[in-house]
Amino acid sequence: MTPRNVASRRPAGAASDGRAEAKPPPPVTPAYLERAALHYLERYSASVAMLRQTLKRRVDKRCRLRGEDAGAYAEAIEATVARAVGAGLVDDARFTAGRLAALRRRGASARALSAKLAAKGVSREQVASAMENERETADEGVDLEEEAARAYARRRRLGPWRRPGTREAHRDRDLAAMARAGFPYGLGRRVIEVEPDTDPFETDT
Repeated sequence: MTPRNVASRRPAGAASDGRAEAKPPPPVTPAYLERAALHYLERYSASVAMLRQTLKRRVDKRCRLRGEDAGAYAEAIEATVARAVGAGLVDDARFTAGRLAALRRRGASARALSAKLAAKGVSREQVASAMENERETADEGVDLEEEAARAYARRRRLGPWRRPGTREAHRDRDLAAMARAGFPYGLGRRVIEVEPDTDPFETDT
């Protein structure tokens, strides 16, 4: 049997080495983008930029497997994002407020908040608006940055939340940790050096 005859008997879709050739995925369509957006937003809270980037990654991958130009679908991605915004499925103001509150509970400083939200594609103006609203709705006399600093120190077991007898040995390290987290030196020092009215190990949950 000649090589020519062998080739003629090769099953459709089989490679020359006997392995089946991978079938390319279906083309990108508006329906595919809609499903991808809904699947993502059902699982995650997202900003507009995060949704756009996710769809772009999906399209890039599918086009790479199909040997197509992903740039041809830029308008379709924007149309899908616009429909999600119009339907209220994604909202930067809502996302920013929710993420800001969650980060504050974990002890994020204003500087850390700005950086983390910017990394999620939230505009500087949106961040500033959310932080202004945070200040306006805070209880009277509450220093939000100091509350966040205490929450951060408590979560990391710094300063007064260290085991008795270990605070002084770790003082400089704890101050450095507060500075890296974005808190001013004076505030970091007040939190690290304070003597709490109650045992922090009893109040920490």
